[in-house]
Parts: sequence; structure tokens; C-alpha cells
Amino acid sequence: MTETTATTQRPPAGLRRRTLIRRGSAALGAALTLGAPTVWGQGKKTLRFLNSETSIDSIRALKVACADYERQFGTRIVIDSVPIDDAFIKVTTSLRGGQPYDIATLAFVGHVLLLQADDRLMPLTELTSKHQWGHKILFPLKNQVYWYPYDYNLAWIYYRKDLYEQKGLSVPRSYEQMLKNAQTLSADGRHGALFPIGSNGATNWLSSGFMWAEGVKLFDDQWNVLLDSAEMAPRVGRYLDFFAALYKSMPAGASQAGFGEMLSNFSSDKVAHVAYAGRIIEALERNAPALSTRYGITPYMDSKGRAKAVNHGYDGWVVLKTPNSDEAMKFMAWFTEHQYINFLHTAPLHFQPPRLDIYDDLRWRAHPLIAKHQEAVETMRSFITDKSVILTSVDTEGPAPDLRPGKVLEGFVIPEMLQNKVLKNMPSAECVKLAADKMRKLTGAGAGVA
Repeated sequence: MTETTATTQRPPAGLRRRTLIRRGSAALGAALTLGAPTVWGQGKKTLRFLNSETSIDSIRALKVACADYERQFGTRIVIDSVPIDDAFIKVTTSLRGGQPYDIATLAFVGHVLLLQADDRLMPLTELTSKHQWGHKILFPLKNQVYWYPYDYNLAWIYYRKDLYEQKGLSVPRSYEQMLKNAQTLSADGRHGALFPIGSNGATNWLSSGFMWAEGVKLFDDQWNVLLDSAEMAPRVGRYLDFFAALYKSMPAGASQAGFGEMLSNFSSDKVAHVAYAGRIIEALERNAPALSTRYGITPYMDSKGRAKAVNHGYDGWVVLKTPNSDEAMKFMAWFTEHQYINFLHTAPLHFQPPRLDIYDDLRWRAHPLIAKHQEAVETMRSFITDKSVILTSVDTEGPAPDLRPGKVLEGFVIPEMLQNKVLKNMPSAECVKLAADKMRKLTGAGAGVA
């Protein structure tokens, strides 16, 4: 499943939350088992860069930057572009074939872990330490950072600000308020909300934020499953009960909704609330300019009106250990200082900067869409600087970066729990128990005692 728009071929962020562990670890295992000899060409130094941002604008920006680098320093950089779901397989295939990429794009911390565990990555701490970063984005391993994040792919809630004003509604701060607003705006041929529940990346990314706001934790510090513990089970139950009620305000076919439906339904005025990252704003500007000033954004809320959350997402670059590593590090140092903003401008509102200095950089703010949507941009910044905002996701849950949360993500545990509640009308406690048992099966974890 991919997002289809007129100007991008890039799968949206949530879809890219990923083809995770099975393909990744199997591919890396095959590459390392075969251990093909590395063959290096002679003559002019050439770097290989695997890019996974496949929009025309992103590819163009990278190629222009690489041409400028070659003009200045004489090193050629070859750009190969593939969808992000294929990136890790492409990296491991290059290792297997003896022609590894020097730089690559990754979108799952588990893939960084797999490569670093086999000593395939250069530490990038000397680059990342030059700047201040938003919350929970560097994923350090033993005090070293092994990737350079270029964006957040956070998910938050979009609502129709104009309809709120017409109906005298307030921005929701609790489950009850969110449900009331969705019910109120289910009128005039429009549905109140759309949040996916299918076994897909969209549900993992866009529908679990309400659960994080409720303070749910999947694992304890020893990697025991907490979902059905005495502390967490009631919280998950409240989330499920709320979601089942909210589902009644959604259009028919919501059980199969994915990323494309989120974009198309909101931009065509069919629903009043959806969840997504900054790409929604870009879609409104492109496809529904009349609505481009009629939206608001807000974090997910809890049942008591006390907590707020956004669902995590991220992308970044790694430098692999090859005979070209020194030159690749020089290129990355140059690129991240001189071309980073140009690259971010290729998706100006979707590529949310993880580097905090960028938000005050006049070059970045000069982009017309960033200037126009300054209020939304400042809200986005608050999501990564306000420590009261819970920022997490299935694949980043737990005490440290690890493959186990990725297995839960890939196993669609949260989507299936929602389906059991919404479609099968199972008691919430039973839904929680089934989900927790599946988590233990997937991860080999024990039961928590919290």
C-alpha cells in the first residue's frame, strides 16, 4: 500500500514503519553468512548513497548537492533511490555482493541495531554533537550515535477549525470531549472522524496515540510485558472503550482505511478529524487550497484531560564501514551543514526538523509554506520540546532501543486488539489479554508485575 499523489512517489511515513525484523535480520544474516569478497574500483573516488526519499524534489536536491560536492572536492557520489521498505534489503544485498553502500537511509532503529551489532556502522557522534536535538531521536548505543536523523514523522490529530468555530466547539482535551466533537460534526454528509484499525502500518502509527496519552507502557525495565498488568490493563481498557465509541462516527469501510484514505477523506471534506504528520498540510495546499487555512492540529488526549501524546516516527542516514568511510564522513559533515535545509525544503512541512537550531534558521523559515503555516510549525516544535508531551510508538517502546518492540509492531498486535474490540465486540479485558499473550509469544518476554 502506498500513498498516491500528483507530486510524490514516496510511501508515507506510517507505511514506512516498516518491513521490519523478519526481512531485515534474514537479509543481514544471508549477507554475512555468504561473506562475498569486497571488490573496489580504481581511479576517481566514488561514494555510493542509497536514498529512500523518492519524490522528484528530494532526488533532485540530493543530486544537486552531490554535483556541488564533486565540483568542490572531486569526489563523485552516485545516488540510488528505492522505497524505504526496500532500503534495508538493498543495504544487505550490497554487503552480500561485495559493493556496499557508503551512506544509506534507514527508517527503523532496529535496522540500525542490526548493522551496528555486526560492526558495520561508523559512529556519527562527532556530527550530531554539534547541535541540540529534539526528544527521543538519536537512539544512542553505549554513548555513541550511529545515525543522523533528518526528520521526525510524528502523528497528531487534525481537526477542522472552521467547523469548530461554527459549532462553538473547543479543542478536545479528553476522550469525552473528542467523542462529543466527532459526534457533533457527523452531519451534512460529513463523518466525525477517521482513524484506521486494519492490520497495517497506518493503524500502528495513527491510532495508538490515544493509548500513549493514557500512559500505557508495553514493557517494564526488564522487558516484561506490562499490557495486561494491574496498572496498565485498566488504561488500555479505557482506550479500547473510547475507540469503540469513536468508531461509530467513522465512515463505512474504515476498517480497511490506510494512508491514502486519511489524506483523501480530509482534503475532500468527508471527515472532520484524522491523524497524520505534516504531509496533510501539503496535500491541502495541493489538492484543496480552500481548506488549507481551515485546519488545526492537536496532540492525542487521555481520558481525564491531563495528558497529551504524539506517535513517534523518524528517518535518518547512516555511514557504513567501507574503505570509503573517511570520505563518506567528510561528505556527511559537509552535507549536513550546507545542504540539510535544502533537503528539508523538498517536503517542507512533512520533514519536521529534529535539529532544534533549524527552527530559528531564517533560511529554513524562508520557504513560503513554512512561513504561511507558522502557527502549525510552532505547534510541531512544541511536540518535541515540551517534555509534558508523551512521544512514543510501538517500535520505540521499552527501556532502550531494541528489536523486540519492532516484532510487536510487525505482528500488528495493537491493530488486532482494536479489531477484536470494534469488529468482534469482545470485552476490553479479553482484548487486552489476547494482545499481551501475543506480545509474549513474539518477544519471548515474561509477565510484568506493575
